[in-house]
Amino acid sequence: MAKQIIEENCIGCGSCERTCIVGCISQIKNKKMFIDSNACVDCGACQLACPSKCIV
Repeated sequence: MAKQIIEENCIGCGSCERTCIVGCISQIKNKKMFIDSNACVDCGACQLACPSKCIV
């Protein structure tokens, strides 16, 4: 199952985007991050990198 971002907790730091091994995370409006669920391989790297722990 692809990872998801709890948008209201995202601080927009970009740690997850830089860590993503497949490049499926991008920044959207209001500097929040978005995970393309079709490209996510569920490796968990973004989840570990997130300082606000908003990736589930």
